Amino acid sequence: MMPRTLEPELMDDEEQAAAYARADFEEENQGFVNRFIEYYPDFAEGHVLDLGCGPADIPIRFVKALPKCRVTAVDASSPMIKLAEAAVKAAGLADRIALKCERIQALALAEPADAALSNSLLHHIANPFQFWYGLKQQVKPGSYVLVMDLLRPESPEAAQAIVEQYAANEPAILRRDFYNSLLAAFTEDEIAAQLAELNLSRLMIDVIDDRHWVVGGRIY
Repeated sequence: MMPRTLEPELMDDEEQAAAYARADFEEENQGFVNRFIEYYPDFAEGHVLDLGCGPADIPIRFVKALPKCRVTAVDASSPMIKLAEAAVKAAGLADRIALKCERIQALALAEPADAALSNSLLHHIANPFQFWYGLKQQVKPGSYVLVMDLLRPESPEAAQAIVEQYAANEPAILRRDFYNSLLAAFTEDEIAAQLAELNLSRLMIDVIDDRHWVVGGRIY
Protein backbone atom coordinates (compact mmCIF):
# COMPACT_ATOMS: atom_id res chain seq x y z
CA MET A 1 0.00 0.00 0.00
CA MET A 2 1.40 3.39 -0.97
CA PRO A 3 1.85 5.96 1.82
CA ARG A 4 -0.49 8.91 2.11
CA THR A 5 0.54 12.06 0.21
CA LEU A 6 -0.92 15.25 1.67
CA GLU A 7 -2.65 17.84 -0.47
CA PRO A 8 -3.54 21.45 0.46
CA GLU A 9 -6.25 21.67 3.10
CA LEU A 10 -8.08 24.54 1.43
CA MET A 11 -9.39 24.90 -2.11
CA ASP A 12 -8.61 28.61 -2.18
CA ASP A 13 -8.06 29.01 -5.92
CA GLU A 14 -11.18 30.47 -7.57
CA GLU A 15 -10.71 28.52 -10.80
CA GLN A 16 -10.27 25.32 -8.82
CA ALA A 17 -13.41 25.97 -6.76
CA ALA A 18 -15.43 26.87 -9.86
CA ALA A 19 -14.36 23.67 -11.64
CA TYR A 20 -15.45 21.63 -8.63
CA ALA A 21 -18.80 23.44 -8.47
CA ARG A 22 -19.45 22.81 -12.19
CA ALA A 23 -18.63 19.10 -11.98
CA ASP A 24 -21.47 16.60 -12.09
CA PHE A 25 -21.67 15.07 -8.62
CA GLU A 26 -25.44 14.59 -8.72
CA GLU A 27 -25.28 10.79 -8.35
CA GLU A 28 -22.81 10.90 -5.45
CA ASN A 29 -24.42 13.84 -3.64
CA GLN A 30 -28.02 12.69 -3.97
CA GLY A 31 -26.88 9.19 -3.04
CA PHE A 32 -25.27 10.60 0.10
CA VAL A 33 -28.52 12.33 1.14
CA ASN A 34 -30.54 9.21 0.31
CA ARG A 35 -28.16 7.12 2.41
CA PHE A 36 -28.69 9.39 5.44
CA ILE A 37 -32.46 9.01 5.09
CA GLU A 38 -32.14 5.24 4.65
CA TYR A 39 -29.84 4.88 7.67
CA TYR A 40 -31.86 7.18 9.95
CA PRO A 41 -35.54 7.05 8.93
CA ASP A 42 -36.63 8.41 12.32
CA PHE A 43 -34.67 11.65 11.88
CA ALA A 44 -37.03 14.19 10.33
CA GLU A 45 -36.25 17.55 11.92
CA GLY A 46 -33.50 19.41 13.71
CA HIS A 47 -30.24 21.30 13.32
CA VAL A 48 -27.76 19.54 11.02
CA LEU A 49 -24.07 20.38 10.64
CA ASP A 50 -22.41 19.88 7.25
CA LEU A 51 -18.61 19.95 7.45
CA GLY A 52 -16.83 20.74 4.20
CA CYS A 53 -19.99 21.80 2.37
CA GLY A 54 -18.22 23.02 -0.77
CA PRO A 55 -20.65 24.81 -3.12
CA ALA A 56 -23.60 23.69 -0.93
CA ASP A 57 -25.09 21.09 -3.25
CA ILE A 58 -25.51 18.53 -0.44
CA PRO A 59 -27.12 20.92 2.10
CA ILE A 60 -29.52 22.12 -0.58
CA ARG A 61 -30.49 18.56 -1.45
CA PHE A 62 -30.73 17.68 2.24
CA VAL A 63 -33.18 20.41 3.25
CA LYS A 64 -35.28 19.76 0.16
CA ALA A 65 -35.54 16.11 1.18
CA LEU A 66 -36.11 16.89 4.88
CA PRO A 67 -38.05 20.16 4.94
CA LYS A 68 -38.20 20.37 8.75
CA CYS A 69 -34.41 20.48 9.03
CA ARG A 70 -32.04 23.43 8.97
CA VAL A 71 -28.36 23.18 8.15
CA THR A 72 -25.24 25.00 9.25
CA ALA A 73 -22.91 24.45 6.31
CA VAL A 74 -19.21 25.01 6.95
CA ASP A 75 -16.27 25.31 4.57
CA ALA A 76 -12.90 26.97 5.13
CA SER A 77 -12.51 28.04 1.49
CA SER A 78 -13.79 31.56 0.87
CA PRO A 79 -14.23 30.95 -2.91
CA MET A 80 -16.34 27.90 -2.07
CA ILE A 81 -18.47 29.81 0.40
CA LYS A 82 -19.11 32.51 -2.22
CA LEU A 83 -20.30 29.85 -4.65
CA ALA A 84 -22.39 28.29 -1.86
CA GLU A 85 -24.00 31.63 -1.01
CA ALA A 86 -25.05 32.10 -4.64
CA ALA A 87 -26.43 28.54 -4.87
CA VAL A 88 -28.37 28.79 -1.59
CA LYS A 89 -29.84 32.15 -2.62
CA ALA A 90 -30.82 30.83 -6.04
CA ALA A 91 -32.53 27.86 -4.38
CA GLY A 92 -34.48 30.19 -2.07
CA LEU A 93 -33.14 28.43 1.03
CA ALA A 94 -31.21 31.17 2.80
CA ASP A 95 -33.61 30.93 5.76
CA ARG A 96 -32.78 27.24 6.29
CA ILE A 97 -29.09 27.02 5.35
CA ALA A 98 -26.58 29.12 7.30
CA LEU A 99 -23.09 29.29 5.82
CA LYS A 100 -19.85 29.67 7.79
CA CYS A 101 -16.34 30.13 6.39
CA GLU A 102 -14.37 28.35 9.10
CA ARG A 103 -11.85 25.55 9.60
CA ILE A 104 -13.16 22.64 11.65
CA GLN A 105 -10.23 23.11 14.05
CA ALA A 106 -11.59 26.56 15.02
CA LEU A 107 -15.32 25.93 14.64
CA ALA A 108 -17.59 26.87 17.55
CA LEU A 109 -21.34 26.59 17.03
CA ALA A 110 -23.77 28.64 19.09
CA GLU A 111 -25.59 25.38 19.83
CA PRO A 112 -24.57 21.75 19.25
CA ALA A 113 -26.11 20.08 16.23
CA ASP A 114 -28.63 17.23 16.25
CA ALA A 115 -26.85 15.44 13.38
CA ALA A 116 -23.75 15.89 11.25
CA LEU A 117 -22.76 15.28 7.66
CA SER A 118 -19.41 15.40 5.91
CA ASN A 119 -18.54 14.41 2.37
CA SER A 120 -14.93 14.51 1.13
CA LEU A 121 -13.42 16.75 3.81
CA LEU A 122 -11.30 14.34 5.86
CA HIS A 123 -8.67 13.69 3.19
CA HIS A 124 -7.92 17.44 3.07
CA ILE A 125 -6.89 17.52 6.75
CA ALA A 126 -3.30 16.67 7.65
CA ASN A 127 -4.19 15.38 11.13
CA PRO A 128 -7.38 13.29 10.90
CA PHE A 129 -7.89 13.33 14.66
CA GLN A 130 -8.67 17.05 14.39
CA PHE A 131 -11.60 16.14 12.16
CA TRP A 132 -13.08 13.42 14.38
CA TYR A 133 -12.51 15.40 17.57
CA GLY A 134 -14.07 18.52 16.02
CA LEU A 135 -17.05 16.51 14.81
CA LYS A 136 -17.57 15.01 18.25
CA GLN A 137 -17.39 18.45 19.91
CA GLN A 138 -20.05 20.01 17.66
CA VAL A 139 -22.92 17.54 18.09
CA LYS A 140 -25.17 16.51 20.94
CA PRO A 141 -24.56 13.09 22.53
CA GLY A 142 -26.49 10.47 20.61
CA SER A 143 -26.52 12.45 17.37
CA TYR A 144 -26.57 10.68 14.04
CA VAL A 145 -23.54 11.20 11.81
CA LEU A 146 -22.75 10.26 8.23
CA VAL A 147 -19.24 10.76 6.86
CA MET A 148 -18.12 9.78 3.38
CA ASP A 149 -14.73 10.16 1.76
CA LEU A 150 -12.35 8.67 -0.75
CA LEU A 151 -10.53 5.38 -0.28
CA ARG A 152 -6.80 5.45 -0.95
CA PRO A 153 -5.81 3.05 -3.76
CA GLU A 154 -2.88 0.68 -3.49
CA SER A 155 -0.65 2.55 -5.95
CA PRO A 156 -0.34 5.75 -8.01
CA GLU A 157 -1.19 3.65 -11.07
CA ALA A 158 -4.40 2.43 -9.45
CA ALA A 159 -5.30 6.02 -8.56
CA GLN A 160 -4.74 7.14 -12.15
CA ALA A 161 -6.91 4.29 -13.41
CA ILE A 162 -9.76 5.45 -11.15
CA VAL A 163 -9.40 9.00 -12.47
CA GLU A 164 -9.56 7.76 -16.05
CA GLN A 165 -12.57 5.58 -15.32
CA TYR A 166 -14.68 8.19 -13.56
CA ALA A 167 -13.38 11.59 -14.68
CA ALA A 168 -11.99 11.11 -18.19
CA ASN A 169 -14.20 13.84 -19.64
CA GLU A 170 -13.71 16.36 -16.83
CA PRO A 171 -11.42 19.42 -17.09
CA ALA A 172 -7.71 18.83 -16.46
CA ILE A 173 -7.80 20.80 -13.19
CA LEU A 174 -10.55 18.52 -11.82
CA ARG A 175 -8.74 15.35 -12.90
CA ARG A 176 -5.59 16.61 -11.19
CA ASP A 177 -7.45 17.37 -7.97
CA PHE A 178 -9.21 13.98 -8.03
CA TYR A 179 -5.87 12.19 -8.41
CA ASN A 180 -4.26 14.19 -5.59
CA SER A 181 -7.28 13.58 -3.37
CA LEU A 182 -7.05 9.82 -3.90
CA LEU A 183 -3.41 9.94 -2.82
CA ALA A 184 -4.35 11.98 0.27
CA ALA A 185 -7.21 9.69 1.28
CA PHE A 186 -7.24 7.05 4.02
CA THR A 187 -7.61 3.28 3.97
CA GLU A 188 -10.39 1.42 5.78
CA ASP A 189 -7.91 0.20 8.40
CA GLU A 190 -6.65 3.74 9.04
CA ILE A 191 -10.21 5.01 9.55
CA ALA A 192 -10.91 2.16 11.97
CA ALA A 193 -7.78 3.06 13.95
CA GLN A 194 -8.78 6.73 14.09
CA LEU A 195 -12.24 5.87 15.43
CA ALA A 196 -10.79 3.51 18.01
CA GLU A 197 -8.30 6.13 19.20
CA LEU A 198 -11.10 8.62 19.92
CA ASN A 199 -13.54 6.07 21.42
CA LEU A 200 -15.81 6.26 18.39
CA SER A 201 -15.84 2.56 17.67
CA ARG A 202 -19.65 2.47 17.81
CA LEU A 203 -19.55 4.10 14.40
CA MET A 204 -19.57 1.56 11.59
CA ILE A 205 -17.39 1.64 8.46
CA ASP A 206 -18.65 0.46 5.09
CA VAL A 207 -16.67 0.46 1.84
CA ILE A 208 -19.46 1.19 -0.63
CA ASP A 209 -17.57 1.05 -3.94
CA ASP A 210 -14.06 1.05 -5.38
CA ARG A 211 -13.31 4.60 -4.27
CA HIS A 212 -15.48 5.52 -1.26
CA TRP A 213 -15.97 4.54 2.37
CA VAL A 214 -18.82 5.61 4.64
CA VAL A 215 -18.89 5.92 8.42
CA GLY A 216 -22.28 6.08 10.12
CA GLY A 217 -23.98 5.68 13.46
CA ARG A 218 -24.59 7.65 16.64
CA ILE A 219 -21.83 9.64 18.24
CA TYR A 220 -21.49 9.82 22.05
